[in-house]
Amino acid sequence: MSIKCAHLDQIKQPAPNTPEGCEECLKTGDGWVHLRLCESCGHVGCCDNSKNKHATKHFHQTTHPIIKSFEPGEEWAYCYPDDLFYESLPKV
Repeated sequence: MSIKCAHLDQIKQPAPNTPEGCEECLKTGDGWVHLRLCESCGHVGCCDNSKNKHATKHFHQTTHPIIKSFEPGEEWAYCYPDDLFYESLPKV
């Protein structure tokens, strides 16, 4: 039996707000390492290996719990509150 978090009902699979990169980094002219997509609202933020960590900052500001990788070929997802990784988004 696989463990599932209590936040799967908040996955809305929104379109990305900025398909070309991290929303905040694009505004400030900064760079990023990898991108993450908020599964609640479509916010695109940079990962924790990036200097600004905008995806995690977005979670702390909004409490939107689940992100997925926004990198080509990657399907994994992560729930911040439950600290759970998924190889791909679970079916809800």
